[in-house]
Amino acid sequence: MKVSNKVIVVTGAGGGIGRELVRQLLEKGARVAAIIHKNGLEEIQSFTTVYGDKISTHKANLSNRNDVEKLPEEIIAKHGYIDGIINNAGILQQFHSVNKLDYEQIQRVMDVNFYGTLYMCKTFLPHLLNRPEAYITNVSSMGGFLPVPLQSIYTASKAAVKMLTEGLHLELRDTNVGVTIVFPGGVDTNIVQNSGIEIEGTNNHSYKMLSPHEAAAIIIKGMENKKYRVLAGNDAKIMDFLYRLNPKKATDIIANKIKTL
Repeated sequence: MKVSNKVIVVTGAGGGIGRELVRQLLEKGARVAAIIHKNGLEEIQSFTTVYGDKISTHKANLSNRNDVEKLPEEIIAKHGYIDGIINNAGILQQFHSVNKLDYEQIQRVMDVNFYGTLYMCKTFLPHLLNRPEAYITNVSSMGGFLPVPLQSIYTASKAAVKMLTEGLHLELRDTNVGVTIVFPGGVDTNIVQNSGIEIEGTNNHSYKMLSPHEAAAIIIKGMENKKYRVLAGNDAKIMDFLYRLNPKKATDIIANKIKTL
């Protein structure tokens, strides 16, 4: 689905990939409803200087179903209709084993990453089905198909997003609503920088993360080309291939690449 003249909802719009998605969608002629939770409001509102009423900002806690269910009415009041959603918002868990995590932390990760995505899909789907052409893009993670050390709950939540999205694709294949699942590898955003993780080789550039700009461009291209699945970054592509070939070997490789502080 080409995004020009479409109304696209973007979650996690306050920074990183989300903010770049907003910027690039606007540059391509879309109207954007930017969903934020706590941070990034000023940066997003700064886009109004250039794009005026083509962008609107909405505050919502995606883990709260009531917050999410209020969004369509707000967005339609601003833009008239909704053509697509990009579920980009997500959080990491603390870098601990499952044994050391408390249930509150576990619940929070599942609520934001999985239930937040589910609430968005289920809430917006009736509106999308009423459009001539519409789209759902869900951002999972390389961790959605490959375990990451001390991120078992995060990867479980992203694997759930993967299966939800692939199920939606199957359910909606004879409708006007397209569906894409995205698996980013390492992206240089605050979600990584603030998580207490060290990736070997970053100092000598042997491990090059995608920039948020590159990741956003790949996601939008996948949406516009109606891709079933999108692997964002060479690491995601390589590990996807290796995991299909030899899951145990791929798991050993990622364990050796990533070490916790």
